[in-house]
Amino acid sequence: MKVSDILRVKGNTLYTITPDDPLADAVAVMAEKDIGSLVVMEHGDLVGMLTFREIILTLQANGGAVGTTTVRKAMDDAPLTCTAETELDEVRRMMLDRHARYMPVMDKRMLMGVISFYDVAKAVVDSQNFENKMLKAYIRDWPGEEDEGR
Repeated sequence: MKVSDILRVKGNTLYTITPDDPLADAVAVMAEKDIGSLVVMEHGDLVGMLTFREIILTLQANGGAVGTTTVRKAMDDAPLTCTAETELDEVRRMMLDRHARYMPVMDKRMLMGVISFYDVAKAVVDSQNFENKMLKAYIRDWPGEEDEGR
């Protein structure tokens, strides 16, 4: 399976923010949309990723308040990325190695979508469930000894 398989099912709704926006605005968007990340874009380029992890770290550093902090100050400015052609096994390895829960999907410099660790895990489980159903159907339809004229 490839990342494109996830994007096909997931759709292409993207939520972005700029690095100079207030972190409080980012928190409000994430809460309103019930999402765990925002892609940080500047002049059409991916410049970072903001997840609840970065927000929590900023809250801890600021005594529990976001204050006047900007997205730029809180964001991960070197997020992992992949392409639509990246195999899911590779994405899982990358996400596990970096403890990343979200990964932008890029086509050269164009943002194609964002996949989450949940999306990857769900795709793997769905694929395994499909394989299990196919195997059970195959075994169920397998000719038994009574069909062999014994």
